[in-house]
Amino acid sequence: MSPPLIQPTDKGLYCAAGDFYIDPWRPVSRAVITHAHADHARAGSDQYWAASPGLGLLRRRLGPNGLIHGVDYGAPLQFGPVAVSLHPAGHILGSAQVRVEYRGEVWVASGDYKRDADPTCAPFEPLACDTFITEATFALPVYRWPPVASVARDIHDWWHRNARQGRTTMLFSYALGKAQRLLAALPAEHPGPIYLHGAVAPLTQDYRDAGVDLPPTRMVSEAPKEEDYGSSLVIAPPSAAGSTWMRRFRKPVTGFASGWMRIRGNRRRRGHDRGFVISDHVDWPGLLQTIRDTRARQVLTTHGRADELVRYLNELGLQARPLATLYGDDEDNA
Repeated sequence: MSPPLIQPTDKGLYCAAGDFYIDPWRPVSRAVITHAHADHARAGSDQYWAASPGLGLLRRRLGPNGLIHGVDYGAPLQFGPVAVSLHPAGHILGSAQVRVEYRGEVWVASGDYKRDADPTCAPFEPLACDTFITEATFALPVYRWPPVASVARDIHDWWHRNARQGRTTMLFSYALGKAQRLLAALPAEHPGPIYLHGAVAPLTQDYRDAGVDLPPTRMVSEAPKEEDYGSSLVIAPPSAAGSTWMRRFRKPVTGFASGWMRIRGNRRRRGHDRGFVISDHVDWPGLLQTIRDTRARQVLTTHGRADELVRYLNELGLQARPLATLYGDDEDNA
């Protein structure tokens, strides 16, 4: 029996036939990257291949060292006898699935992905394959996402109420992907200005540079010291909560936007006034639909609820098993 086309090593997921890695967690000579989140794009490798729309984000993540090759979605790559192409994953700007074909066998590594519509990135493209490597971040039946437009309207109404009371609306979300998706989803009429934390602002500019239409924003660091922020919406990463940075805001009302907010106890545990259910990862129905769409004979699961998903798929008669990786389960990035 021939070895698996892609298998985990101490450096990352490795395709020996093509001598390249997918999202390696240690420096390697050739890395194919699914997207620019820190657990998938790590500095130190000699060469990188990634989808062209996310190159600005990836350069910011990886720094000046390392040669980065931009690849159009669907364009053919050749690593020795192995054919590789990148296809939209719908996760964030420039996110990609990696399709690998060798001797008639096709594997697809999804990276992180979602099936919901998102104007800030290309929509997910289902790919037929023999083996599908899928994330399992929210692989439980309880995780079902409401329509994004409805969540955005709830955020907007909450902001309006806070503005009428002269209180700052502080919304915590992951700085890359989630923040920009929220900005794009908000209704056009705002009760006040939108401010961005310093960790969010440059990434948002990368989205604008890539042609994504987003509403006007200001940087908190550029506001005058006497700024009131009373009618403002401030978007910040979760790490800013409870920090000295928060002292400039008078009586802020706080909310957290994440798929984890589907469980009420998570909102209480985090101590926020509101929780909004929105995720850049696939939910349970979308996950099962994707597996059906691939028509894969074998499903390999990574991070999150990998073991639970494997048990469920095995009960359905599919061949499934967990795949050991170092991809993160960061609750702030969900």
